[in-house]
Amino acid sequence: MPGKRLPMRKTSEVLRLRAQGRSIRQIAASVGVGSSTVGEYLRRAEAAGLVWPLPEGVGEEELDARLFPPPVVAAGAVRPVPEWREVHRELKARKGMTRRLLWLEWREAHPDGWGYSRFCWHYERWLGAQDVVMRLSYTGGERMFVDFSGDRARWFDPEGGEAHDAEVFVAVLGCSGKLYVQATASQDLDSWVGAHVGAWGAFRGVAEVTVPDNLRALVSKACFYDPEVNPTYAELAAFYDTVVLLAV
Repeated sequence: MPGKRLPMRKTSEVLRLRAQGRSIRQIAASVGVGSSTVGEYLRRAEAAGLVWPLPEGVGEEELDARLFPPPVVAAGAVRPVPEWREVHRELKARKGMTRRLLWLEWREAHPDGWGYSRFCWHYERWLGAQDVVMRLSYTGGERMFVDFSGDRARWFDPEGGEAHDAEVFVAVLGCSGKLYVQATASQDLDSWVGAHVGAWGAFRGVAEVTVPDNLRALVSKACFYDPEVNPTYAELAAFYDTVVLLAV
């Protein structure tokens, strides 16, 4: 399964650029996806016996169908299919919802249903066929989005029994949607920095770009058009070799 499903109009562009002798890296930069995705498409094209120029009568839809034929299902075996519009709505509407959580809910009701990777593959295929305006896609390792959720988690002191409210830090990887959540004492800079370190440790890597909300703790010059990142946060980003892009 390729890391990112290309719009159909770009599929033929991959083959055209390859026929011109372009490298996989050059093609990836041109169409805006990862090298692994381009390599997967070229392998599928080779397996399907397709080269540029395409045979007469093979348009974008036919090309896509040949590169991604439906999985072979044994005769008499019919697997349940999720209602993709509902899956998409749940991902957008339910705070903290991820594809894996939705898949677990669906799989509980359909034990003979697809595994997680196949579930995501079919969802990406459905999503690519929709006329979705301003839908954003990111390559693996490109962006991590971070913020405090706005909700608080109640906890109790095990010794005195006093009730306390913890802030909830959330980090999400742009490509996979993988989620990291950490409770912090407050929304101050120390909590913010520590939660980032926790997220990177849990993800076992640092995204090229870190996109936080424009929190007061992060901005030393509150200008809408040219916000200035807090020096401590800037040093953290430099140490972990990531670029901070404030969501303004």
